[in-house]
Amino acid sequence: MSHKKVAILLSGGGSNMVALLDSMTGDHPARASLVMSNDSEAGGLKKAAARGIATAAVDHRPFKGDRATFEAELIKPLIAAEPDIVCLAGFMRVLTADFVTQFQGRMLNIHPSLLPKYKGLHTHARALEAGDAHHGCTVHEVTAALDDGPILGQATVDVLPEDTPDLLAARVLKKEHMLYPAVLRRFAQGDRTPILLS
Repeated sequence: MSHKKVAILLSGGGSNMVALLDSMTGDHPARASLVMSNDSEAGGLKKAAARGIATAAVDHRPFKGDRATFEAELIKPLIAAEPDIVCLAGFMRVLTADFVTQFQGRMLNIHPSLLPKYKGLHTHARALEAGDAHHGCTVHEVTAALDDGPILGQATVDVLPEDTPDLLAARVLKKEHMLYPAVLRRFAQGDRTPILLS
């Protein structure tokens, strides 16, 4: 069986990356070929390297104000890895349309809200401020528009009276670790039918 090759981009500790790696075993149709970050000190890189996964880093800071040059460097290891699928897993840089277009239809992202609600940052605080009864996370195809693109899966949690942004985030993160692997498996099989978890 030939596996689809997956490149994972992250910026931090890589908990979603670990969930994806844990899932890509046995009869899973995909395997990770590269884990990459915009921070050479990102904890996720060390976790991937410990599992024998190739890693790369392109620090965004020297390119401040010049996203095009940063992305020109970022894409080099990606092109070399020849991924069939690119998974953004806590990658905290906004990518330009030029970059996204090169992976159109095969780039996924996980976002901590029930899109189309709360695109961008501070999603948990915004859900609490709005008095929402439910919150959650979404996996979607990446397009040129921020946190847009076809929805491939969502998982919901109830908002509790005692919730703070941190408490809510922790419960949503557990759902992320279930949803993203489920969507990736289905996507790697060529199935874009949305998954709903509660």
